[in-house]
Order: sequence, then C-alpha cells, then structure tokens
Amino acid sequence: MQDLFRDTVFGRLLRRISAGRFFGHDDQTHILALGKKYHHLSVQSSTSMLPLDDKSTPSAETPGQNQGRLNLTNLEKGGDNLLVEWSHNDPHNPRNWSSLKKVSVNFEICFLTVSVYIGSAIYTAGLTGIQHEFQISAVKSLLGLTLFVLGYALGPMILVHLSSVLTCGYPKTFMAPISETHHVGHAPVYVGTLFIFGVLQLPIIYASNFSTVLVFRFLTGLIGSPVLAIGGATVAEMYAPKKQAYAMGVWDIATVFGPALGPLVGGFAAQTKGWRWTFWELVWLSGACFIFLFFFLPETSSNNILYRRTLRIRALTNNAKIKCKPELEAEGMSWREFGIANLVRPFSLSFTEPICFVLNLYSALIYGLLYLWFESFRIVFVDIYRFSPGTEGLAFLGILIGSFIIMVPFFYYNHRFVEPQFNANDQLRPEVRLQPAMVGAFFIPVCLFWFGWSARPEVHWIMPVVGSSFFSMGSFLLFMAVFSYLGDAYPKYVASVFAGNDMIRSAFGAAFPLFADAMYRKLGVDWASSLLGCLSVAFVPIPFVLYFYGMRIRMASKMATHDL
Repeated sequence: MQDLFRDTVFGRLLRRISAGRFFGHDDQTHILALGKKYHHLSVQSSTSMLPLDDKSTPSAETPGQNQGRLNLTNLEKGGDNLLVEWSHNDPHNPRNWSSLKKVSVNFEICFLTVSVYIGSAIYTAGLTGIQHEFQISAVKSLLGLTLFVLGYALGPMILVHLSSVLTCGYPKTFMAPISETHHVGHAPVYVGTLFIFGVLQLPIIYASNFSTVLVFRFLTGLIGSPVLAIGGATVAEMYAPKKQAYAMGVWDIATVFGPALGPLVGGFAAQTKGWRWTFWELVWLSGACFIFLFFFLPETSSNNILYRRTLRIRALTNNAKIKCKPELEAEGMSWREFGIANLVRPFSLSFTEPICFVLNLYSALIYGLLYLWFESFRIVFVDIYRFSPGTEGLAFLGILIGSFIIMVPFFYYNHRFVEPQFNANDQLRPEVRLQPAMVGAFFIPVCLFWFGWSARPEVHWIMPVVGSSFFSMGSFLLFMAVFSYLGDAYPKYVASVFAGNDMIRSAFGAAFPLFADAMYRKLGVDWASSLLGCLSVAFVPIPFVLYFYGMRIRMASKMATHDL
C-alpha cells in the first residue's frame, strides 16, 4: 500500500509533515549500506541530517534486497566529485517500472491532458449565449478561444523566468520549464497548476463583462500549459526508444479527445443552463482530476527522483562532493547560456533550420485547421443541417473515431516495420520516422474536399461527419511523424526545437478561428474548404522530400545530428 502513495504529491507532503514517519523511502537501507561501502565517506548513523522533505526512517528490508539500485562512480568532469547514477535494474527509474504502473501513469497523464485540453473547445459551445449577453460580434466572441490557445503557447516562455526564481537554479528546458527542472519535477507542477486552473474558472463564471472573460481565458490557458507542452515527453520517458511511439500514440489520442469532447459536453449544458455552466463542468472535471492525481500520480521525472536520492546520500554522508548529472548541468550554465537556450535558440532554429521551418509550418497548418473546425462545424451543422447546440457536438465524434481507427494500423506498422530497424544502441535513422506522414499527408486534403462538397442540405449529414474523420487520421500520422523526426534529428536541442514548434503551431491555432466565419460565409462551405484543401495539397511533398533528402540536409546543418 505504501508503494502506491510513496512518491505522489500526497505521500511526499505527508512524509514532510510527519518527519518521515509515514511513507519513508524504501531504498534507505541500501543508501546506508552504500555509504559504509565507500570508506572515505563519513556516513551518519541517523537520518537527522536529511532535508525536511526527504526525512524517513530506514525501512525494514532485508540486506541486499535493494542491491543494484544505486551506482556511484568517479566523475571526470568536476575532479574528485562522485556521481550518483541509475543502475541497470533500479526499480525507481521510470523505465524500470512495472507495465501496470506505466499504464496507470499513462492513463493519469491522458486524464490530465483531456481535463485541460477540453477547456479550449468547451468555450465554443456557449458562443451564442456570450454574444447575446455581452452584445458582441461573432468574431469578438471567438477571442475567448484564441486567447486560451495563445495562453498555453506563451505559458512555457513566461514560466521560464518564474521557474528560475522558484528553483534558484537554471531550468533545463524551455518547454514547461518549471516541471523540467530537477529541483521540482513533474508531479507537483501538474497537480499545482491543475488546482489553479480549476480555481481560475470561477472569475469567468461570475464575470460581469467580456473583458474579465478574456483575461481569465488567457490565464487559464497559460497555467494549464505544462501538460500540453511536455505531457508526451512525460509518458515517453517511461519507455525505451523503440516502445515510445505506443505511449505517445495513446497520449496523442487524448489531445484529440479533449477538443472533440468539448462541444459535445458543453453543448447540452449551454443549451439548457446557459454558457456559464460549461465552465462549471470544467471546474468539476479539473477538480476530479486534481483529487485523483494528488493521491495517485507518482513523480515521473527521472532527474528529480535521482536528485532527491542524491540529497539523501549527501546528507547521510556529509559529503558535498556527491552530485548527480542534472545538478552539474545546471551549475555549469551561465545566464547568457540560459537566455540563449530558452529564449533565442527556439526562434533561431525555427527560422534558420530548413527541416524545422517546413515541419513547423506543416504542423501549424494542421493545428490551425483543428481549431478552425469549431467555427466551420457550427456553420455546417447548425445553419445547414439545423442541429441544436447540444447535438452539434455529436458531429465531432467523427474526428474522435478517426483517431481510434488509425491508431491500430499505426501500432502494427510500428511493431512490424519500425522496431526491427533500431540498431543495438536503440537508435534509428531519423528519416524512417517520416513514413507515416507520407500517408497522412493525403488524408488532410481528402478530408477538406470531402467535407466541403458533401455539406449541403440534399446530402445526409453523416457524409461530412465521415469526411471529418480523415482529418484526425491524417493529423495523428503527421504529428507522430513530425515530433519523432524532429526529436531524432536534433537530439542535442530537442527542447528548443519543440518549443519553436509549439509557438508557431499555437499561433496558427489562435488565428485560424478568427477568419473562419468570414471565409466560409463569403466563399461558401464548398469553396472555402477547397481553398484550404488546395493549401494542404501544397504541403504534401514535404515528408517525401525530407525522407529522400533529409540526411543530406542534416549533414549540412551544424545543429542536426550526423550520427545516422
């Protein structure tokens, strides 16, 4: 039972309050034994020198039960420092967790992703009520959607400065930087920001003017940004490289499930109780998710787990030279390097690296189309097919079902054709990752032409719903390929690459809904969709060009990998 709660926010908080009497560390006996093994270390006989957060009494384990959990080696960089590392079979390393624990954590991260991501689309269910109550235009009412998306685009950039103050150190990455520092970890940030996310819905519920709605829509998007930025990396960290695609695929479904579910859940509430009830649903959902994660989400950051172990060893031995790699990396970073890594490099890579530039534009187009659906669906299914606000949300099920349909063949393809191509060092030629995109690229224009020319009164409403399912199929394959390829092509700068992609992608997502209404009404659903379809056709050659010439482009780059 203790293992279930030991490293959750609840367990860590109770351990701190009880001074280690509850949920003590199960590797304490091994840490004491390890200290005695190294005769030049001064090992303390009690745990009184442990930091308050990590006080615990030695567990009643048999000697040798935890052997192999810890490894101390001389560190070349840093002279006579001792480096705390993961041993091969350490059960506290997320990659060595049981399959059941990995699946459980993956579910929790997906639950969190849905709870936050649904906040973008659920707003659109109450647009009519917002327009009537505040006497604003349709375009102005959409600012509540665009500012939310802009909030979680700018969130990591804004939080990067805050994290450096909170941790008194340098964040390791640009994306969701607070949770990526070894000082803090993932779980406290996920749980803490989710609590604030839920609380900030209350000012929107009781808003007396539209300005208040806009301000807090931006703030809720900003504060909910960590899981949207690094949720995929969190689940991938638990798996070996050749197995990461499966965990990422499940998480990717959650990123579609949230926006697709928003209009359905919010539509019936807005229709019967008014637009403010859509935000009460957000409060209830985020509250339920907060309680679940508070008690059951363990720390998933291997850097943070290793750092806290290092603190315990250092306190027990009274040896300040015992360090872990995340500490040394942070200590060696100057303010200038910090600024370049977190503020300059994401933009420079996005606009100076051809691979990053074209793939950022492609993913931005797909992301923009995703948020454009929320306006185009209202025009098609409410204005043409006379759906009610509640039943309009049912039309989004086509997008959701498409994601589940494509996931099965993608997993088979990955298992049958991709996994065997990994070498002995668990490495894969980056261009192999682009093969799914070469298929998915065709699904986007198929979707747009199908949707546009089937959305008419004499054609049954199921036809545009079926057409929309091709969008989620194509976007699933494209996003899985793009993010995997960028990570493999720029392993040294992966955080900066993803940060630049997130910024450009979210900017398109924020902008597209603003012109959707005017475009669809002036051009008509058929020709407006055809215009977007032709634009997506222009992007189809991108994965093919990079598949055949990507290696040559990487070899000419100073930032991309040259190893494979």
